[in-house]
Amino acid sequence: MIDYDGRRFRPAEADAQGRTALYRQEGDLLWGTFSGGRARRGSLTGVCAPDGSLDFAYSMVLDDGEVVSGHCRSTPELREDGGIDLREEWERFGAHAAKGVSYLKEVK
Repeated sequence: MIDYDGRRFRPAEADAQGRTALYRQEGDLLWGTFSGGRARRGSLTGVCAPDGSLDFAYSMVLDDGEVVSGHCRSTPELREDGGIDLREEWERFGAHAAKGVSYLKEVK
């Protein structure tokens, strides 16, 4: 199992400066916080499978005050430098429901 505790991630896009997430882990329990971009603050809670994949719910408050929630399944890819890249398949619920795929890179 991958230990995500204390690892920081940012979106893979080149213009993602200032957008970061900090993951915490205890056993298979995963939680974290994130901010930047349109997200004033967000949090996630879920589980880590033995293969390192993540299954979690998230919620966030956007810069316009809208509250958004959804679900995400992340699949890790280990880099040669020991870092982790995550492929995220996400689904947003509510009035602005959407689905998509995004990518995170670990930053050290």
